Amino acid sequence: MTGLRYVYAVCRPFGAPLQVQLTGIGGAPPALLHHHGLVAVLSTVSEADFAEDALRARLEDLDWLTATARAHQGVIDALTTVTTPLPLRLATVFRDDSGVRTMIEAREEEFRRTLDRLDGRVEWGVKVYADIAPAQPESSSSKPVSGRDYLRQRRAQTRSHEDMWQKAEAFADRLHRELSEKAEDSRLHAPQNPELSGASGRNVLNAAYLVPRAHSEEFVEMVDSAKDDTPGLRVELTGPWAPYSFAGDAGDAGDAGDAGDAVTRAPGEGEGGEDT
Repeated sequence: MTGLRYVYAVCRPFGAPLQVQLTGIGGAPPALLHHHGLVAVLSTVSEADFAEDALRARLEDLDWLTATARAHQGVIDALTTVTTPLPLRLATVFRDDSGVRTMIEAREEEFRRTLDRLDGRVEWGVKVYADIAPAQPESSSSKPVSGRDYLRQRRAQTRSHEDMWQKAEAFADRLHRELSEKAEDSRLHAPQNPELSGASGRNVLNAAYLVPRAHSEEFVEMVDSAKDDTPGLRVELTGPWAPYSFAGDAGDAGDAGDAGDAVTRAPGEGEGGEDT
């Protein structure tokens, strides 16, 4: 095969077929490269798009980057239904099959250790937003009649908002503790920037949970029950994802690049393939 090798993930051999008509980068079905009892899931891609200089320019094209990230995530999602994949970062590219094999050999022990830890587990993402409305304009009857009245009303409004924020954060803390007890592991991510995420409200919890696939239904029910009594708060659940947040350094194939086998690697797409 001519062209570069774009690697989506490393996993153990699996018997179940991937979904029908699954396509990866470039529109072709992903291929499987078996080596040392592990499998690299990959596509052959053009140097015109993925050689180092070309990729640097492509990353400035938002439409191209979005399409590439979606195709990448689509392959990871399909793998997650049949095995436990160890996702590599977006645009992890090697010169040829030999470069992919070298990467597997360089990281083999770490890949196996991480896959053992994550086997049969998926990642669920939970976010909590506080939708606290701004203070309403004062009616004519409540307008301050003096500077002292104005300051008193402002202090009361400030205290009211502080109380609401404290209640929101207390709810988020309590929910995180309860979900963490049901999960095998958890990660707290930085709150989302609303200008980047487009989500309304203040993000008071942005967390990922590692849950055995067999216990996922119970975990989802627990999150759903938290949505029933949360006035002014919005609880969002995403997943199941491949365990991005728990792969650690094993998801970074950078060491192979030190031997000259890796072509280039762009930044990863974040938590659970969504928007950490």
